[in-house]
Amino acid sequence: MTPMEKINEKIGSGREYRRTADFFAEKRNLEDGSEEKRVSGYATTFNNEYLLYDFGDYRVFEQVDAHAFDDCDMSDVIMQYDHQGRVFARCSNNTLTLRVDEKGLSIEADLSGTQIGQQLYEEIKGGYTTKMSFGFRVKEDKTETVYDRETNIVTVHRTITKISKLYDVSAVSLPANDSTEISARNYSEGVIRELEAERLRAEEEARKKTLLKLLLEV
Repeated sequence: MTPMEKINEKIGSGREYRRTADFFAEKRNLEDGSEEKRVSGYATTFNNEYLLYDFGDYRVFEQVDAHAFDDCDMSDVIMQYDHQGRVFARCSNNTLTLRVDEKGLSIEADLSGTQIGQQLYEEIKGGYTTKMSFGFRVKEDKTETVYDRETNIVTVHRTITKISKLYDVSAVSLPANDSTEISARNYSEGVIRELEAERLRAEEEARKKTLLKLLLEV
């Protein structure tokens, strides 16, 4: 499968990805003398608007509502690298823990169980891998779209209110937003056309009303 085919598959599946805050790494000494290598961070924070993408004439700001995870399926979330390949931790064997608090969705993963997990821990600890991303499916959201006719700029404020499924949290080398950027460009062009058509309809309606008023005054 080519990279473009993978992107199109992600768009069709409705799965979205977001890069989030830094990882934190720490070692814990257990009673048996072994070491537990853990990383932690936030998959997302609540009510914290961020710029999702900027195409110049089309900008999307997004935030996650504090109740977005209330009915979310988080039964067996996994931790990966760049959303693919080997599994480093998962909820079903208690090596990955997810908690919703006032700040957002926090994650904590024990990477000491496998050799590749320990290697990832060292990369995170050394600052070579610093960012997280999470894969999810949106159930409900609300948007407010503002169209500036003078600058021809569309600004969308999106709030994710319900997430139906959380698939994974991943350590990432680069932001994983390619699929959302492509779908957003298509959407933005549609929004601009729709708003422009609405403007023309309003102007035509106003012209007709003005003409009718003039005829009645004759």
